[in-house]
Amino acid sequence: MNYERIKEKLNILADAAKYDVSCASSGSKRTNKNKGLGNSSGMGICHSYTEDGRCVSLLKILLTNYCIFDCAYCVTRKSNDIPRAAFKVQEVVDLTIAFYRRNYIEGLFLSSGIFKNADYTMERLIAVAKKLRKEENFNGYIHLKSIPGASDALMREAGLYADRLSVNIEIPSVEGLKLLAPDKKRNDFLRPMEKVKNEIIQYRSERKIIKNTPVYAPAGQSTQMIIGAAGETDAEIMYNSAYLYKKYNLKRVYYSGYIPISYDARLPSIGTNVPLLRENRLYQTDWLLRFYGFDIRELLSKEHPNLDSDIDPKLSWALRNLALFPVDINKADRGMIARVPGIGLKSVHKILQARRFRRLHWDHLKALGIAANRAKYFIVCDAPSFETKDRTAAQIKGLILQESKHKFRGMLNGQLNLFDPVTPMVG
Repeated sequence: MNYERIKEKLNILADAAKYDVSCASSGSKRTNKNKGLGNSSGMGICHSYTEDGRCVSLLKILLTNYCIFDCAYCVTRKSNDIPRAAFKVQEVVDLTIAFYRRNYIEGLFLSSGIFKNADYTMERLIAVAKKLRKEENFNGYIHLKSIPGASDALMREAGLYADRLSVNIEIPSVEGLKLLAPDKKRNDFLRPMEKVKNEIIQYRSERKIIKNTPVYAPAGQSTQMIIGAAGETDAEIMYNSAYLYKKYNLKRVYYSGYIPISYDARLPSIGTNVPLLRENRLYQTDWLLRFYGFDIRELLSKEHPNLDSDIDPKLSWALRNLALFPVDINKADRGMIARVPGIGLKSVHKILQARRFRRLHWDHLKALGIAANRAKYFIVCDAPSFETKDRTAAQIKGLILQESKHKFRGMLNGQLNLFDPVTPMVG
């Protein structure tokens, strides 16, 4: 084996894979059997976090960065003048096992540029997973990228060896995809999602009758959207996500801010990176849809097409719906308590348990972990005070931001006093 060449390939193809953020490993319960290597129960892929907060797998690579397409937003576009490389199937297998034995990784995240055609590329991805499972008896976590346009038969086979499958929707809108990737069709992304969804349902149904039925993609499927490349509003992005969750039973939608990697007149200019705060607001909205019982129409609309940058989406919703407040914390149901700014799901559970034994007042709520600086404007408890009174939404927002800013300065002063007591910050 030419180790220098393998190292060179690894540098090129690991670097090219960093733009794909959909690398979570939750949800799989594949256990070790027959004294094989690894397991994915509980942990799956080990993760590292880059400076800008992106989650990156310790072995996260492309099979190749050669590609037949020329998508404007993609670093591997065929017209891009970059070093190219391609792993052989056995090389990826050997790397995975070698890294696992050295305790560097607990799984593999494998994507690829498209060379020749979708089916040819997907066959090679499957071959890696199949060799790891069948020949190396590897039971660690495997996440395979589904290649848009791959056949149904290949998608079915992929799910028998991978814990999670994902096909990136890439650009949220049909118009944006036509502009930036005219060679691709939206249906090429959606068809594999439909196939995987149906196979998961079928295999789960069969396992209820035949216990030795193989597990199919136990961690489900996910997708990724590139944010900011085609100018979509937050409403367009999140309405699309809500549709994908409902239609294809996705586990996660990931939001990746567009990073300019080459000049193209169709794209934002070099240096206009999408703020990480926008990504964060989209993830917060995603969380509200999946776990807090919100409908997308409550959070974003034609009248409110973009998320507020200075406050989180739950607080923004509450300020637009002050008529629903205050909420009596000792009487309200689970769903309404969860909608109160400053109260997370763990605190909701604690509140429901605690109020079975007594009426709760402010000291109880603070002890249960609520963010009182926000919640106090929206709730009443076993005490007469209610902070909203006759204040407007704008006034409440200003007070919350002012208090948050003051709290942040206090924390910063505390850090500086701890490490540099001679030069405290003056604020």
